[in-house]
Amino acid sequence: MRVLGISAFYHDSAAALVVDGEIKAAAQEERFTRKKHDPGFPRRAIEYCLEEAGGTIDQIDHVVFYDKPFIKFERLLETYLSFAPRGFASFRMALPIWLKEKLFQKSMLRDALRELPGGDNWNGKLLFTEHHQSHAASAFFPSPFDEAAILTMDGVGEWSTTTLGHGKGDTLEIVKEQHFPHSLGLLYSAFTYYTGFKVNSGEYKIMGLAPYGEPRYAQTILDHLMDLKPDGTFRLNMDYFDYCTGLRMTNAKFDALFGGPARQSEKLLTQREMDLTASVQKVTEEVVLRLGRSIAKETGQKNLCLAGGVALNCVANGKLLRDGSFENIWIQPAAGDAGGALGAALAAHHQLGGRPRPSINGHIDHMQGAYLGPSFSTEESAQALEAAGAVFDVLDDDEVITSTADALAAGQAVGWMQGRMEFGPRALGGRSILGDPRSPTMQKLLNLKVKYRESFRPFAPSVLAEDVSDWFELDQPSPYMLLVADVVESRRRRMTEAEQALFGIDKLNVARSEIPAVTHVDYSARVQTVHESTNPRYWRLIQAFKQRTGCPVVVNTSFNVRGEPIVCTPEDAFRCFMGTDIELLVVGNCRLRKEAQDPKLKLDYKEAFELD
Repeated sequence: MRVLGISAFYHDSAAALVVDGEIKAAAQEERFTRKKHDPGFPRRAIEYCLEEAGGTIDQIDHVVFYDKPFIKFERLLETYLSFAPRGFASFRMALPIWLKEKLFQKSMLRDALRELPGGDNWNGKLLFTEHHQSHAASAFFPSPFDEAAILTMDGVGEWSTTTLGHGKGDTLEIVKEQHFPHSLGLLYSAFTYYTGFKVNSGEYKIMGLAPYGEPRYAQTILDHLMDLKPDGTFRLNMDYFDYCTGLRMTNAKFDALFGGPARQSEKLLTQREMDLTASVQKVTEEVVLRLGRSIAKETGQKNLCLAGGVALNCVANGKLLRDGSFENIWIQPAAGDAGGALGAALAAHHQLGGRPRPSINGHIDHMQGAYLGPSFSTEESAQALEAAGAVFDVLDDDEVITSTADALAAGQAVGWMQGRMEFGPRALGGRSILGDPRSPTMQKLLNLKVKYRESFRPFAPSVLAEDVSDWFELDQPSPYMLLVADVVESRRRRMTEAEQALFGIDKLNVARSEIPAVTHVDYSARVQTVHESTNPRYWRLIQAFKQRTGCPVVVNTSFNVRGEPIVCTPEDAFRCFMGTDIELLVVGNCRLRKEAQDPKLKLDYKEAFELD
């Protein structure tokens, strides 16, 4: 049975194809259109999925959409009615859009699908899963567990914002729900908005900025904004928020509570913003910990699966794991709305189609390392690079590893495009920029001269799975960069009294460990364990770097600049290479040195994309 899942019309549109229970392909539309968080119909992503499986749309048994637009329309209308006459201006502006995108979404989807190859013969049948059912399915069905509790948390789907589910074998049931407007995701987004970052895009910046501050507003949040219960459920005080009926996340009462208006985008960050981010992060962690403990007690389960946008908060995930409520935690790597496409396809295959899951062994999941996107042969890459005017040489497999490891050990920034593109927001060694984590200047170099982004943003370490516990306080796999762990004590650097007395962003340039480029100001790191079984070439590269340096860790950040989607094709990689200070580019077996390129091809890339 072939099932195509689609997510679209909000943000991070995507498509995923499941064939007889195996995840064949999955990709986000933004990677093809080069428009960050593209919300449109994912035509290019669907075409890729169909090509990967060697078929056309008329050969698909079921097409499944990741939420139910009629129920979402009901929620929008009921919300405005309950708050009337507040928000009438925004209601009048939004209603025509809702009528088109919600009430007529089924016909919009049908029309768009019929334009695909084979569309003339497609049966026109569409299925719809509920939003959080899609999240839950994406979390449980690819997991390595035969039975698990399932926790989904995000902004909002139709009505649900948080759900508890139970998965066993081929079945999945949602047993509890928390409803809009009481949402942990929307609380976090409110602080994203208030501190001057873009909602549905900048939430991960809040997480990265939080360690520079003190959670001095955490109790204020708990006293005024939310009523948090011991089991982790809560209600928000809507007197402080404007997202139900307005065009902003927060209002004047929120401003008064926290001492002033929202920060304007790109304005200088102050200690206040750092303290605000630290505060909402601490509250988020407390909610997640309480939910985890109560779910473990209520269900008796030892395994937990996570999905939804809040599950991308790897700091909270790491604390939940260390809390010990569950023995094992598995997080869907495409936890946000893009992953809903995959969840919709899996839900239809297993729940509606009654088909069995692939074999479960408790150790290996079925995401194939999240390497589910397009790949390019050496011949295809060489043709694309030649057409772009690139100067390169083609190496054999061993030369690729040795020359790249040498460049990393020499302190160069390396663009690394290999194999299939990752599904989800993290680069995992398929579309990555790599560096030497031992360098005290590498974080600043990559942020300012390669990524063109805020200096406080941390980088992740990719570490050989066999060596993870020698460098980080983590004794389990973290292949998807969704768990934060501290650097082990023996690798840390003792701080001077003067360094300990620093506040805020002044902490940034103080080396904290043997691998300062990936050690955050609180000694933490967003760890990716690299496994020979899922990415043998990347594993070999880090192994070669370890042989040269004694360090089994490399800096890994996504291959893009700020505001740009992660690169997809060799052409994308070459453009980014020529628009940044990346010194070496390796695309498959093609190696490009910056000094060998035609200077006329250099791009002014810093302003090429809208800031995220």
